[in-house]
Amino acid sequence: MTDFKDAGTPGATRVICADSLGGGLLEATARAVAGQDCRSLSRVPTLGQRPTVREHVRLEALAYDAAEEALPVGLAARLDADAVASWITAHYPADTYPAVLIGSAHGGACHLAAALGAPWLPDSFSVTVPWPGGAVGDWEGAMEWGAIVADSIIAANPDVSVRQVHDPVQRGTLCGTTITLHVRWRRLPAAYRSFLRSRLEPRAAALMVRDVRTWPVLELAPGHSFQLGSPVSGWEPDDYTPDNPGFRRTLAALDEVQWAAPYQDARQGTAEVAGEPDFGADLRRCATTPLRIRYARPSALSAFVAGLYRRWLAAERGGGEHCLVSSGTLVDPWLTLTAGLVPYWLESATRQSVEAAEWWLAGSAGFDTVTVLPQPPGSRSEAYAPAAQWRSVAAFARLRPHADPLALSHYPLLPLPVAHASTVLATAAPLGAVPPPRLTTDEVLAALGSGGAALGLLVS
Repeated sequence: MTDFKDAGTPGATRVICADSLGGGLLEATARAVAGQDCRSLSRVPTLGQRPTVREHVRLEALAYDAAEEALPVGLAARLDADAVASWITAHYPADTYPAVLIGSAHGGACHLAAALGAPWLPDSFSVTVPWPGGAVGDWEGAMEWGAIVADSIIAANPDVSVRQVHDPVQRGTLCGTTITLHVRWRRLPAAYRSFLRSRLEPRAAALMVRDVRTWPVLELAPGHSFQLGSPVSGWEPDDYTPDNPGFRRTLAALDEVQWAAPYQDARQGTAEVAGEPDFGADLRRCATTPLRIRYARPSALSAFVAGLYRRWLAAERGGGEHCLVSSGTLVDPWLTLTAGLVPYWLESATRQSVEAAEWWLAGSAGFDTVTVLPQPPGSRSEAYAPAAQWRSVAAFARLRPHADPLALSHYPLLPLPVAHASTVLATAAPLGAVPPPRLTTDEVLAALGSGGAALGLLVS
């Protein structure tokens, strides 16, 4: 029987994984809504640390670092999801806001929130917990350890579910010493309900942005499920097997040979990137003007937001000819606004995501400049686009292609801090530059009505 005794309740900054996409997008969006850039977000992601150490030794050191930084098991049992929700809403201190976006972590939603001057509130958060004696290839052992931890979290927080994800493509060597748990609210937490009631302007819209991708899911206990791999990797579930030579090479790069055959005949459920269905239903009951925006491809929302920005910037500034293609946490919504850039966001550096960006650029009217800012994924895998493919994205520019040389010099092994995006974009945003007049929810709703469905968005 595992002993979970530990004093105190951990604060939200201790609970939420410092490298998580949702955490990074929350901090960047809150700064943009307050009229601030992201220069202060200088933490280097774990996989980007110790760059001068030899790779084999470095992998071992990073796995140790990740376990040290993760939330101790005893504190995981004392996790308070309501306190995390209160911490999230505290990022937005103004008396009222013209709208709110709630839901899945997507950089396009955060750029949209920045243009509206509206908060973005995630419907889940990620937690990593040490896994003593773990190994990258022992996903069955990870699942057994995760069941113990997840059950303790759910026991203390009956209004959440926990989805465990084991993915060496995304987490690399870190998933041998830590487990990753996605804590998802089943219903609006009290802090969100209070925000909707008292912090929105009359008739303000509440936009529920939801990723609806599916993945094979094992239901282990009420509220606790397990997922081997993730659509964020750009691969399919059947690719996570030694029968796939690319996956064998991914494991070999991590000095791993063990990998049990994936579970068979698991039901298809919503992937970890999606929220709980009841969360959206609860929002519709609580919000005055709720609207759901669902997508099965992240590129659909990225294309919508980029197109909306382009039309808006053309109308307000006669601009919209400068495009920014960025990925992961390398975002600075405020400097993107002040520089008058059209943002197209990729959730990760996969071949699949980069190909979608190429198709979007090929089908769009040409841009004078295309700036490409890829977040290095932190591990080697054939799931990720080669550096040459990123350069080909920049080559769509009519006049000035720019693939950020520092990001490419770090690619693919050394992820960069969010502040690097600020450094790059500061050259495009003159000192004292101001953003265009705020985008209105009516303009967003009109754009969704006229073109959302054609891009693959389901709006209701």
